[in-house]
Amino acid sequence: MYSSSNVDMASTIHSFKVEGMMLRYSLFVPKLYNFCKSLGFEPGKIMPSRAFCSDESQGYPIILIAKHFGTFPFNHGRVGGIVATDRHGPHAHHGKDLVIINASHVGFDPTNNTFGIYRRLQTEGHEDTPTCGKVAHVVDWYLQEYNFACENIFLNKKKNKLLITIDNQILNSEKTEGLFLNMDRMVELDKNGKPCPEEVHSISRTFVASDELKSLLGKSAWKDSDMVPIGKMLKPELFSFRRHIEGDVEGQGHLEINLLNVMPWIVTSPAPLLTAAQVNTQVEFDRTFRTIIKEPNYRNKKILYISGIHIDISPEVGQVFPLTKFLPWAAYIQQEDGSHTVLEQEELMQKLNEQSDENPDQINLEDVIHIMEDAREVKVVIPD
Repeated sequence: MYSSSNVDMASTIHSFKVEGMMLRYSLFVPKLYNFCKSLGFEPGKIMPSRAFCSDESQGYPIILIAKHFGTFPFNHGRVGGIVATDRHGPHAHHGKDLVIINASHVGFDPTNNTFGIYRRLQTEGHEDTPTCGKVAHVVDWYLQEYNFACENIFLNKKKNKLLITIDNQILNSEKTEGLFLNMDRMVELDKNGKPCPEEVHSISRTFVASDELKSLLGKSAWKDSDMVPIGKMLKPELFSFRRHIEGDVEGQGHLEINLLNVMPWIVTSPAPLLTAAQVNTQVEFDRTFRTIIKEPNYRNKKILYISGIHIDISPEVGQVFPLTKFLPWAAYIQQEDGSHTVLEQEELMQKLNEQSDENPDQINLEDVIHIMEDAREVKVVIPD
């Protein structure tokens, strides 16, 4: 999906709008159900499917889907919000009209307005832990590499020259994975187009800063006679990552593969786990939409595939579930005759907002549970 162009990377991430694009989940699901009805989906014949992470925080959305669609949703999800596209066929056999809801998720702590943390009420001390844990685990290695570079690349000025000093570990050309600097953008090159050190030290090398780096950082970033760590001025345009990732499609490494090329923008983001959730959602929608089109079992079926992010707002003591919000990204709509369309984020949000949040078809979960509790006992007989 993503080009190696820095411009494409940045514009892709920035195309995912957050402000003003969220719906409380208790409003989103009835609006989604009514949107399905407006597309001609038949009440009582709709089989929803969820492609969510396995985190317990995703249980509340599942309960609301069951309440409004009148059936427990099919499971299309893997850890991290990856879509199990090999389950398309079974899903197609479970309903007349079909819905797939795919969402990465990220925690949000409203007390300090930070993304990536979720309060686990079932832990002994109501611990705040990273969420999505899978995404956090993947991103952590890259954050460590980035932070090391931020602390071990220095800007300094000598004899009116603006210099940059880089630790040898970062410069090591024989390493097979890690953070790799775009040296041609950062330092002056010799006549052969190679970086040529101005000074060689025991654990680092000093180069003359390129005009591009001076323009990007501003000359005020260099201080007279002081070695200043580059810190967060190490912009995503200045480096990339290499990483050996084991795992096949939809396997152990699938999430990391989704994020790898965009990781410089993730680690430099003010909210890395939110940005990672955005990117994963964008990649998964692009990939899954194409597999739906090719799936023979989905032919001659009405399908709505909607993708977005779950914002999991940590529950307070006394609350059982999080206050989950849905942040939509895009939707794919297919009719029985094969005609189809894709709704981009703003158009999708408009369509959802046009729907009523009242659902006369919703079921009362307690009532239906009591019906099953009071039902006549059925004896299960094992055949001889």
